[in-house]
Amino acid sequence: MEPVKIGLLGLGTVGGGTVNVLQRNAEEISRRAGRDILVSHASARDINKPRICKTDGILLTENPADVVTDPDVSIVVELIGGDTLARELVLKAIANGKHVVTANKALIAKHGNEIFSAAQKKGVMVAFEAAVAGGIPIIKAIREGLAGNQIEWLAGIINGTGNFILTEMREKQRDFDSVLAEAQRLGYAEADPTFDVEGIDAAHKLTILASIAFGIPLQFEKVYTEGISKITGEDVDYASELGFTIKHLGLSRRTDKGVELRVHPTLIPKRRLIANVDGVMNAVLVKGDAVGPTLYYGAGAGAEPTASAVVGDIVDVVRVLTSDPENRVPHLAFQPESLSDFPILPLSEVQTAYYLRISASDQTGVMADITRILADNGISIDSMLQREHGSDSESATIIIVTHTTIEKNMDEALVKINALDAINNDVVRIRLEHLDAD
Repeated sequence: MEPVKIGLLGLGTVGGGTVNVLQRNAEEISRRAGRDILVSHASARDINKPRICKTDGILLTENPADVVTDPDVSIVVELIGGDTLARELVLKAIANGKHVVTANKALIAKHGNEIFSAAQKKGVMVAFEAAVAGGIPIIKAIREGLAGNQIEWLAGIINGTGNFILTEMREKQRDFDSVLAEAQRLGYAEADPTFDVEGIDAAHKLTILASIAFGIPLQFEKVYTEGISKITGEDVDYASELGFTIKHLGLSRRTDKGVELRVHPTLIPKRRLIANVDGVMNAVLVKGDAVGPTLYYGAGAGAEPTASAVVGDIVDVVRVLTSDPENRVPHLAFQPESLSDFPILPLSEVQTAYYLRISASDQTGVMADITRILADNGISIDSMLQREHGSDSESATIIIVTHTTIEKNMDEALVKINALDAINNDVVRIRLEHLDAD
Protein backbone atom coordinates (compact mmCIF):
# COMPACT_ATOMS: atom_id res chain seq x y z
CA MET A 1 0.00 0.00 0.00
CA GLU A 2 1.30 3.45 -0.90
CA PRO A 3 2.48 5.60 2.05
CA VAL A 4 0.25 8.47 3.12
CA LYS A 5 1.95 11.73 2.17
CA ILE A 6 2.00 14.62 4.63
CA GLY A 7 2.45 18.31 3.82
CA LEU A 8 3.74 20.52 6.64
CA LEU A 9 2.96 24.23 6.86
CA GLY A 10 5.79 25.50 9.06
CA LEU A 11 9.13 23.92 9.93
CA GLY A 12 9.82 25.68 13.20
CA THR A 13 10.01 24.10 16.65
CA VAL A 14 6.86 21.97 16.40
CA GLY A 15 7.24 21.28 12.68
CA GLY A 16 10.81 20.11 13.15
CA GLY A 17 9.77 18.03 16.15
CA THR A 18 7.01 16.41 14.11
CA VAL A 19 9.46 15.40 11.37
CA ASN A 20 11.84 13.98 13.99
CA VAL A 21 9.13 11.90 15.70
CA LEU A 22 7.75 10.60 12.41
CA GLN A 23 11.24 9.61 11.22
CA ARG A 24 12.52 8.17 14.52
CA ASN A 25 9.38 6.15 15.26
CA ALA A 26 8.46 5.34 11.65
CA GLU A 27 8.18 1.59 12.15
CA GLU A 28 6.07 1.81 15.32
CA ILE A 29 3.82 4.49 13.83
CA SER A 30 3.29 2.38 10.69
CA ARG A 31 2.27 -0.58 12.85
CA ARG A 32 -0.29 1.57 14.66
CA ALA A 33 -1.64 3.35 11.58
CA GLY A 34 -1.66 0.38 9.21
CA ARG A 35 0.27 2.33 6.56
CA ASP A 36 3.58 4.12 6.21
CA ILE A 37 3.46 7.88 6.76
CA LEU A 38 5.85 10.12 4.83
CA VAL A 39 6.48 13.87 5.08
CA SER A 40 6.74 14.68 1.39
CA HIS A 41 6.21 18.46 1.31
CA ALA A 42 6.89 21.36 3.68
CA SER A 43 6.72 25.14 3.53
CA ALA A 44 8.85 27.59 5.50
CA ARG A 45 9.53 31.31 5.31
CA ASP A 46 13.21 30.60 4.64
CA ILE A 47 13.95 27.15 3.23
CA ASN A 48 17.70 27.68 3.66
CA LYS A 49 17.51 28.24 7.43
CA PRO A 50 19.13 25.53 9.63
CA ARG A 51 16.54 23.08 11.02
CA ILE A 52 16.27 20.80 14.05
CA CYS A 53 15.24 17.99 11.68
CA LYS A 54 16.54 16.32 8.54
CA THR A 55 14.77 17.51 5.39
CA ASP A 56 16.22 14.99 2.94
CA GLY A 57 13.49 13.78 0.60
CA ILE A 58 11.10 16.60 1.57
CA LEU A 59 10.06 19.01 -1.18
CA LEU A 60 10.59 22.45 0.39
CA THR A 61 8.85 25.64 -0.68
CA GLU A 62 8.44 29.18 0.63
CA ASN A 63 4.88 29.31 -0.73
CA PRO A 64 2.48 27.39 1.58
CA ALA A 65 -0.22 27.39 -1.12
CA ASP A 66 1.98 24.93 -3.06
CA VAL A 67 1.51 22.42 -0.24
CA VAL A 68 -2.25 22.74 0.19
CA THR A 69 -2.92 22.38 -3.55
CA ASP A 70 -0.45 19.58 -4.36
CA PRO A 71 -2.44 16.49 -5.43
CA ASP A 72 0.08 14.11 -3.82
CA VAL A 73 -0.54 15.51 -0.32
CA SER A 74 -3.31 13.73 1.60
CA ILE A 75 -2.95 15.43 4.99
CA VAL A 76 -1.98 19.06 5.58
CA VAL A 77 -0.42 19.79 8.98
CA GLU A 78 -0.80 23.49 9.86
CA LEU A 79 1.89 24.72 12.28
CA ILE A 80 2.37 28.37 11.31
CA GLY A 81 0.18 29.88 14.04
CA GLY A 82 -2.01 32.97 13.92
CA ASP A 83 -5.58 33.00 12.65
CA THR A 84 -5.46 34.90 9.37
CA LEU A 85 -3.14 33.19 6.86
CA ALA A 86 -3.64 29.90 8.73
CA ARG A 87 -7.42 30.16 8.32
CA GLU A 88 -7.06 30.87 4.60
CA LEU A 89 -4.71 27.92 4.07
CA VAL A 90 -6.76 25.47 6.13
CA LEU A 91 -9.96 26.36 4.27
CA LYS A 92 -8.11 26.01 0.94
CA ALA A 93 -6.77 22.60 1.99
CA ILE A 94 -10.29 21.48 2.91
CA ALA A 95 -11.66 22.80 -0.40
CA ASN A 96 -9.02 20.65 -2.11
CA GLY A 97 -10.30 17.58 -0.27
CA LYS A 98 -7.38 17.28 2.14
CA HIS A 99 -7.56 16.30 5.78
CA VAL A 100 -6.07 18.80 8.23
CA VAL A 101 -4.13 18.49 11.46
CA THR A 102 -3.40 21.67 13.41
CA ALA A 103 -1.80 22.75 16.67
CA ASN A 104 -3.34 26.22 16.38
CA LYS A 105 -5.61 26.98 19.36
CA ALA A 106 -6.43 30.55 18.24
CA LEU A 107 -7.50 29.28 14.82
CA ILE A 108 -9.84 26.66 16.29
CA ALA A 109 -11.20 28.85 19.10
CA LYS A 110 -12.02 31.76 16.76
CA HIS A 111 -12.81 30.05 13.43
CA GLY A 112 -13.43 26.42 14.32
CA ASN A 113 -17.18 26.57 13.69
CA GLU A 114 -16.56 27.72 10.11
CA ILE A 115 -13.71 25.25 9.56
CA PHE A 116 -15.60 22.23 10.89
CA SER A 117 -18.64 23.10 8.80
CA ALA A 118 -16.50 23.25 5.66
CA ALA A 119 -14.81 19.95 6.57
CA GLN A 120 -18.18 18.29 7.17
CA LYS A 121 -19.40 19.29 3.72
CA LYS A 122 -16.24 17.99 2.04
CA GLY A 123 -16.13 14.78 4.08
CA VAL A 124 -12.64 15.43 5.49
CA MET A 125 -11.27 15.45 9.03
CA VAL A 126 -9.80 18.31 11.03
CA ALA A 127 -7.78 17.07 14.02
CA PHE A 128 -6.50 19.47 16.68
CA GLU A 129 -5.28 17.54 19.75
CA ALA A 130 -2.06 19.58 19.89
CA ALA A 131 -4.03 22.84 20.16
CA VAL A 132 -4.67 22.27 23.89
CA ALA A 133 -2.14 21.29 26.57
CA GLY A 134 0.66 20.20 24.24
CA GLY A 135 1.39 16.51 24.63
CA ILE A 136 -1.53 15.73 26.98
CA PRO A 137 -4.24 13.84 25.01
CA ILE A 138 -7.01 15.76 26.74
CA ILE A 139 -9.23 16.31 23.69
CA LYS A 140 -9.27 12.60 22.87
CA ALA A 141 -9.94 11.80 26.54
CA ILE A 142 -13.04 14.02 26.69
CA ARG A 143 -14.30 13.36 23.17
CA GLU A 144 -13.86 9.58 23.21
CA GLY A 145 -12.75 8.15 26.56
CA LEU A 146 -15.41 10.03 28.54
CA ALA A 147 -18.14 9.81 25.89
CA GLY A 148 -20.36 7.83 28.29
CA ASN A 149 -20.37 10.66 30.85
CA GLN A 150 -22.17 13.90 31.31
CA ILE A 151 -19.27 16.27 31.98
CA GLU A 152 -20.13 18.38 35.02
CA TRP A 153 -17.09 20.66 35.08
CA LEU A 154 -13.47 20.94 34.05
CA ALA A 155 -10.62 23.04 35.40
CA GLY A 156 -7.21 23.37 33.83
CA ILE A 157 -3.75 24.82 34.26
CA ILE A 158 -3.36 25.23 30.51
CA ASN A 159 -0.63 27.85 30.14
CA GLY A 160 2.85 26.84 31.22
CA THR A 161 4.25 30.38 31.29
CA GLY A 162 1.73 31.61 33.84
CA ASN A 163 2.16 28.47 35.92
CA PHE A 164 5.95 28.92 35.94
CA ILE A 165 5.59 32.52 37.12
CA LEU A 166 3.19 31.70 39.96
CA THR A 167 5.35 28.72 41.03
CA GLU A 168 8.48 30.87 41.25
CA MET A 169 6.62 33.60 43.14
CA ARG A 170 5.44 31.05 45.71
CA GLU A 171 8.58 28.95 46.11
CA LYS A 172 11.21 31.71 45.96
CA GLN A 173 9.26 34.72 47.25
CA ARG A 174 9.96 36.64 44.07
CA ASP A 175 7.85 39.40 42.50
CA PHE A 176 5.93 39.06 39.25
CA ASP A 177 8.15 41.33 37.13
CA SER A 178 11.43 39.59 37.99
CA VAL A 179 9.99 36.13 37.31
CA LEU A 180 8.47 37.27 34.02
CA ALA A 181 11.88 38.59 32.92
CA GLU A 182 13.42 35.21 33.74
CA ALA A 183 10.65 33.38 31.86
CA GLN A 184 11.49 35.51 28.82
CA ARG A 185 15.22 34.72 29.15
CA LEU A 186 14.43 31.01 29.37
CA GLY A 187 12.19 31.14 26.31
CA TYR A 188 9.00 30.30 28.24
CA ALA A 189 7.50 33.73 27.54
CA GLU A 190 7.49 35.82 24.38
CA ALA A 191 8.94 39.34 24.18
CA ASP A 192 5.30 40.45 24.33
CA PRO A 193 3.89 38.12 27.02
CA THR A 194 0.32 39.44 26.91
CA PHE A 195 -1.29 36.28 25.51
CA ASP A 196 0.23 34.19 28.30
CA VAL A 197 0.04 36.37 31.41
CA GLU A 198 -3.31 38.01 30.64
CA GLY A 199 -5.03 34.68 29.99
CA ILE A 200 -5.79 34.97 26.25
CA ASP A 201 -3.89 31.79 25.38
CA ALA A 202 -5.71 29.90 28.14
CA ALA A 203 -9.05 31.33 26.97
CA HIS A 204 -8.45 29.94 23.46
CA LYS A 205 -7.84 26.49 24.94
CA LEU A 206 -10.76 26.66 27.39
CA THR A 207 -13.09 27.57 24.52
CA ILE A 208 -12.15 24.32 22.78
CA LEU A 209 -12.37 22.14 25.90
CA ALA A 210 -15.77 23.51 26.92
CA SER A 211 -17.21 23.00 23.45
CA ILE A 212 -16.14 19.34 23.44
CA ALA A 213 -17.22 18.77 27.04
CA PHE A 214 -20.70 20.30 26.78
CA GLY A 215 -21.61 20.07 23.10
CA ILE A 216 -21.84 23.81 22.51
CA PRO A 217 -20.49 25.89 19.60
CA LEU A 218 -17.06 27.51 20.01
CA GLN A 219 -17.58 30.91 21.66
CA PHE A 220 -14.20 32.46 22.45
CA GLU A 221 -15.64 35.97 22.63
CA LYS A 222 -17.76 35.00 25.66
CA VAL A 223 -14.90 33.79 27.87
CA TYR A 224 -14.29 35.96 30.94
CA THR A 225 -10.54 36.52 30.98
CA GLU A 226 -8.37 37.91 33.79
CA GLY A 227 -4.58 37.75 33.97
CA ILE A 228 -2.00 37.27 36.72
CA SER A 229 0.00 40.48 36.37
CA LYS A 230 -1.64 41.99 39.48
CA ILE A 231 -0.93 39.01 41.74
CA THR A 232 1.48 40.03 44.51
CA GLY A 233 3.82 38.05 46.73
CA GLU A 234 1.66 39.20 49.62
CA ASP A 235 -1.38 37.40 48.21
CA VAL A 236 0.66 34.29 47.41
CA ASP A 237 1.90 34.16 51.03
CA TYR A 238 -1.51 34.77 52.60
CA ALA A 239 -3.08 32.11 50.38
CA SER A 240 -0.43 29.62 51.50
CA GLU A 241 -1.00 30.47 55.17
CA LEU A 242 -4.69 29.73 54.68
CA GLY A 243 -3.96 26.36 53.04
CA PHE A 244 -4.35 27.39 49.40
CA THR A 245 -2.22 27.76 46.26
CA ILE A 246 -2.90 30.41 43.61
CA LYS A 247 -3.12 29.03 40.08
CA HIS A 248 -4.12 30.65 36.79
CA LEU A 249 -7.11 28.45 36.08
CA GLY A 250 -9.36 27.95 33.10
CA LEU A 251 -12.72 26.74 34.39
CA SER A 252 -15.95 25.69 32.73
CA ARG A 253 -18.99 24.32 34.55
CA ARG A 254 -22.47 23.31 33.40
CA THR A 255 -25.22 24.86 35.56
CA ASP A 256 -29.00 24.98 35.29
CA LYS A 257 -28.73 28.51 33.89
CA GLY A 258 -25.88 28.09 31.45
CA VAL A 259 -22.23 27.19 30.97
CA GLU A 260 -19.52 29.06 32.87
CA LEU A 261 -16.49 30.06 30.77
CA ARG A 262 -13.80 31.84 32.78
CA VAL A 263 -10.03 32.22 33.07
CA HIS A 264 -8.65 33.94 36.15
CA PRO A 265 -6.28 33.57 39.13
CA THR A 266 -7.85 31.07 41.53
CA LEU A 267 -7.13 29.84 45.04
CA ILE A 268 -7.15 26.02 45.18
CA PRO A 269 -6.76 23.92 48.35
CA LYS A 270 -3.19 22.61 48.62
CA ARG A 271 -4.45 19.06 49.07
CA ARG A 272 -5.82 18.95 45.52
CA LEU A 273 -3.47 17.21 43.08
CA ILE A 274 -3.87 20.00 40.53
CA ALA A 275 -2.66 22.53 43.10
CA ASN A 276 0.69 20.74 43.10
CA VAL A 277 1.27 21.02 39.34
CA ASP A 278 4.24 23.37 39.17
CA GLY A 279 6.66 24.97 36.73
CA VAL A 280 5.77 24.90 33.04
CA MET A 281 3.67 21.74 33.34
CA ASN A 282 -0.03 21.62 32.42
CA ALA A 283 -2.91 19.68 33.97
CA VAL A 284 -6.65 19.38 33.34
CA LEU A 285 -9.13 18.07 35.92
CA VAL A 286 -12.39 16.76 34.44
CA LYS A 287 -15.43 15.70 36.49
CA GLY A 288 -17.84 13.27 34.81
CA ASP A 289 -21.04 12.03 36.40
CA ALA A 290 -20.09 8.36 36.01
CA VAL A 291 -16.30 8.35 36.31
CA GLY A 292 -15.92 11.12 38.90
CA PRO A 293 -12.87 13.41 38.82
CA THR A 294 -10.03 12.49 36.44
CA LEU A 295 -6.69 14.34 36.15
CA TYR A 296 -4.56 14.64 33.00
CA TYR A 297 -0.99 15.88 33.49
CA GLY A 298 2.01 16.48 31.27
CA ALA A 299 4.09 18.86 29.20
CA GLY A 300 1.98 21.64 27.71
CA ALA A 301 4.51 22.84 25.14
CA GLY A 302 7.84 22.02 23.54
CA ALA A 303 8.95 20.51 20.24
CA GLU A 304 8.43 16.81 20.88
CA PRO A 305 5.59 16.88 23.46
CA THR A 306 3.51 18.91 21.00
CA ALA A 307 4.75 16.79 18.10
CA SER A 308 3.51 13.75 20.02
CA ALA A 309 -0.03 15.13 19.80
CA VAL A 310 0.38 16.15 16.16
CA VAL A 311 1.59 12.68 15.16
CA GLY A 312 -1.20 11.07 17.18
CA ASP A 313 -3.69 13.07 15.12
CA ILE A 314 -1.97 12.09 11.88
CA VAL A 315 -2.26 8.42 12.87
CA ASP A 316 -5.96 8.88 13.65
CA VAL A 317 -6.57 10.45 10.24
CA VAL A 318 -4.66 7.70 8.45
CA ARG A 319 -6.68 5.03 10.27
CA VAL A 320 -9.96 6.42 8.96
CA LEU A 321 -8.94 7.56 5.47
CA THR A 322 -11.19 4.96 3.91
CA SER A 323 -14.03 5.04 6.43
CA ASP A 324 -17.47 6.50 5.86
CA PRO A 325 -17.31 10.26 6.68
CA GLU A 326 -20.76 10.06 8.31
CA ASN A 327 -19.47 7.61 10.93
CA ARG A 328 -16.30 9.35 12.07
CA VAL A 329 -15.86 10.81 15.52
CA PRO A 330 -17.38 14.33 15.28
CA HIS A 331 -14.96 17.26 15.51
CA LEU A 332 -16.61 18.64 18.65
CA ALA A 333 -17.59 15.22 20.07
CA PHE A 334 -21.31 15.72 19.35
CA GLN A 335 -22.98 15.30 15.96
CA PRO A 336 -23.11 18.76 14.30
CA GLU A 337 -26.91 18.86 14.28
CA SER A 338 -26.93 18.03 18.00
CA LEU A 339 -24.87 20.98 19.24
CA SER A 340 -26.75 22.83 21.97
CA ASP A 341 -27.69 26.51 22.14
CA PHE A 342 -27.34 26.36 25.93
CA PRO A 343 -26.28 29.90 26.93
CA ILE A 344 -22.93 31.01 28.30
CA LEU A 345 -23.48 32.24 31.85
CA PRO A 346 -22.50 35.90 32.45
CA LEU A 347 -19.84 36.32 35.11
CA SER A 348 -22.32 38.16 37.34
CA GLU A 349 -24.28 34.91 37.72
CA VAL A 350 -21.28 32.67 38.47
CA GLN A 351 -21.20 31.11 41.93
CA THR A 352 -17.80 30.77 43.60
CA ALA A 353 -16.00 31.53 46.86
CA TYR A 354 -13.61 34.45 47.33
CA TYR A 355 -10.37 35.55 48.94
CA LEU A 356 -10.46 39.23 49.92
CA ARG A 357 -7.45 41.30 51.04
CA ILE A 358 -8.49 44.55 52.69
CA SER A 359 -6.16 47.35 53.82
CA ALA A 360 -7.98 49.42 56.45
CA SER A 361 -7.32 52.01 59.11
CA ASP A 362 -7.13 50.40 62.53
CA GLN A 363 -10.34 51.94 63.85
CA THR A 364 -13.10 50.70 66.08
CA GLY A 365 -16.04 49.33 64.15
CA VAL A 366 -14.28 48.71 60.81
CA MET A 367 -14.60 44.94 61.04
CA ALA A 368 -18.22 45.27 62.09
CA ASP A 369 -18.96 47.44 59.05
CA ILE A 370 -17.25 44.98 56.67
CA THR A 371 -18.98 41.89 58.05
CA ARG A 372 -22.35 43.68 58.05
CA ILE A 373 -22.00 44.63 54.38
CA LEU A 374 -21.06 41.07 53.48
CA ALA A 375 -23.99 39.67 55.46
CA ASP A 376 -26.43 42.17 53.93
CA ASN A 377 -25.41 40.85 50.50
CA GLY A 378 -25.88 37.21 51.45
CA ILE A 379 -22.15 36.48 51.84
CA SER A 380 -20.97 34.35 54.74
CA ILE A 381 -17.37 34.20 56.02
CA ASP A 382 -15.44 30.93 56.09
CA SER A 383 -12.19 32.16 57.70
CA MET A 384 -10.39 35.38 58.49
CA LEU A 385 -6.93 36.73 59.32
CA GLN A 386 -5.89 40.15 60.59
CA ARG A 387 -2.33 41.48 60.48
CA GLU A 388 -1.20 44.75 62.03
CA HIS A 389 1.32 46.75 60.01
CA GLY A 390 3.60 47.30 63.00
CA SER A 391 3.33 48.81 66.46
CA ASP A 392 3.45 52.36 65.15
CA SER A 393 1.11 51.78 62.24
CA GLU A 394 -2.48 52.93 62.17
CA SER A 395 -3.52 50.43 59.51
CA ALA A 396 -4.04 46.68 59.26
CA THR A 397 -4.50 44.02 56.59
CA ILE A 398 -7.63 41.89 56.84
CA ILE A 399 -7.87 38.62 54.90
CA ILE A 400 -11.33 37.11 54.47
CA VAL A 401 -12.21 33.82 52.80
CA THR A 402 -15.91 33.53 52.01
CA HIS A 403 -18.27 30.67 51.35
CA THR A 404 -19.71 30.29 47.86
CA THR A 405 -21.87 33.18 46.71
CA ILE A 406 -23.05 34.80 43.48
CA GLU A 407 -20.57 37.14 41.78
CA LYS A 408 -23.05 40.00 41.51
CA ASN A 409 -23.56 39.90 45.29
CA MET A 410 -19.81 40.24 45.79
CA ASP A 411 -19.67 43.08 43.24
CA GLU A 412 -22.29 45.01 45.22
CA ALA A 413 -20.59 44.30 48.54
CA LEU A 414 -17.18 45.47 47.31
CA VAL A 415 -18.61 48.75 46.04
CA LYS A 416 -19.90 49.45 49.55
CA ILE A 417 -16.75 48.25 51.34
CA ASN A 418 -14.49 50.33 49.07
CA ALA A 419 -16.65 53.38 49.89
CA LEU A 420 -15.95 53.12 53.64
CA ASP A 421 -13.75 55.95 54.95
CA ALA A 422 -11.50 53.49 56.76
CA ILE A 423 -10.56 51.53 53.59
CA ASN A 424 -7.14 52.61 52.29
CA ASN A 425 -7.07 50.89 48.88
CA ASP A 426 -9.53 49.00 46.72
CA VAL A 427 -10.15 45.52 48.05
CA VAL A 428 -8.16 42.77 46.31
CA ARG A 429 -10.46 39.96 45.17
CA ILE A 430 -9.31 36.51 43.97
CA ARG A 431 -11.82 33.76 43.25
CA LEU A 432 -11.58 30.46 45.10
CA GLU A 433 -12.56 26.96 43.91
CA HIS A 434 -12.53 23.89 46.13
CA LEU A 435 -12.84 21.52 43.11
CA ASP A 436 -14.60 18.94 45.24
CA ALA A 437 -15.56 15.58 43.77
CA ASP A 438 -19.21 16.09 44.73
